[in-house]
Parts: sequence; structure tokens; C-alpha cells
Amino acid sequence: LTVLNAGRRYLKAEDLSGKVFVTSGLGGMSGAQAKAAVIAGCVGIIAEVDEAALLKRHKQGWLMEVSNNLDHCIARLREARKNKIALSLGYHGNVVDLWERLVYELEKTGELLVDLGSDQTSCHNPFNGGYYPVQLGFEEAKQLLSTNPGKFRTLVQESLKRHVAAINKLADKGMFFWDYGNAFLLEAQRAGADVEKKGANKTEFRYPSYVQHIMG
Repeated sequence: LTVLNAGRRYLKAEDLSGKVFVTSGLGGMSGAQAKAAVIAGCVGIIAEVDEAALLKRHKQGWLMEVSNNLDHCIARLREARKNKIALSLGYHGNVVDLWERLVYELEKTGELLVDLGSDQTSCHNPFNGGYYPVQLGFEEAKQLLSTNPGKFRTLVQESLKRHVAAINKLADKGMFFWDYGNAFLLEAQRAGADVEKKGANKTEFRYPSYVQHIMG
């Protein structure tokens, strides 16, 4: 319903075939995103750093395909988008790399490859394993978290700034991004990312929340 209503409200579209939804997280709460994309009829690309979570969703049948290769992900995205095929593709990697690759494609070709975007990393707990920084691999990050939590925190905040910078570039070209109630925008703001709504008070963000703006 969230994906469908986002399409209705922000894309003015009842039919989401050929539309692309990019997000992250295939865990306990976020795992349904892959299934939701297919039910809605769109192309869903969902990034997940934890291979165990990703493979679990694939085994369940909630996730149609898995890849750890961004070139392959972009090729499948283009193909499914062109042919209006409903697809859920799990990218085994960091969502920041995926967002930055979409910015690269936009700058290289002028083509905006994503229509809807969100995030379901566990940003209510960003410094204790809820969000993994793009600068490190998953296992390396887990090790740093246990040996040097202060350094881990710094990398998470740097990663959040990169995360938002990429989303902002795509949103400026017409992608519609929303907050999934996971404290992503709040933690990004605390990290110094550009998420404040221009001309509004500091508690308002430039992107809407799914509760008030989409489901409401």
C-alpha cells in the first residue's frame, strides 16, 4: 500500500509497471519491500549488506533475484523497466553504492533510472549495527564496531552524508523519496547531511514521512 500510494500521490500513476523503486533492507521489518514491489507491479531494487538476510528472503520466494554486481543490477533494472516486467532484485552490497551508481548513470547518460526511493536500514540504532558504513565491507565493519566504536560512529555519519547527497541529486531530477519511519532523516540530519526543508523550521525535513504523507 505504501508503494502504491506513493505512486498515486507523487507520480500520479495508478499503474506502476515500468516504474523503479530503490530502497534498502531485507530484514525482519524491511523484508516485505521486495514482495511489495512485485505486487505493485514495479521494479524493486533492494540493497542488503547482510548476505544471510538476503538469501533468507530469496529462499522464501519474497525476492526473485540476487546479485552482488552493480553492473548486472543496472542492466536488469534497464531491461525490466523497458519491458515493464515486475521484478524484485536484491543487491548484496551497501545501498550508498547503489544510490551513487544511479547518480553516475544520470550524469553519464542524462537518464533518471529511479522513480521512487526510500530506506529501511535500522537507523533508530545506527551506531550498533543498524546501519553499516559504505566505506567498509560488512565483516570489516562488524569487526570495527567491536574494536573501535568511536571510529565506526564517525564512518556511519560520513556514510549518511554521502547517502543523502546521492538521494538529493536524484530527487532534484524528479525521483520521489520518502522516510519510512526508521529515523533515517533524523540521523542524517544529526550527521550534518542536507535534509532540512528550505524555509521551514529545523524539525521539518525536505522529504515526507510515509505515515502522514502517504498512508494518511
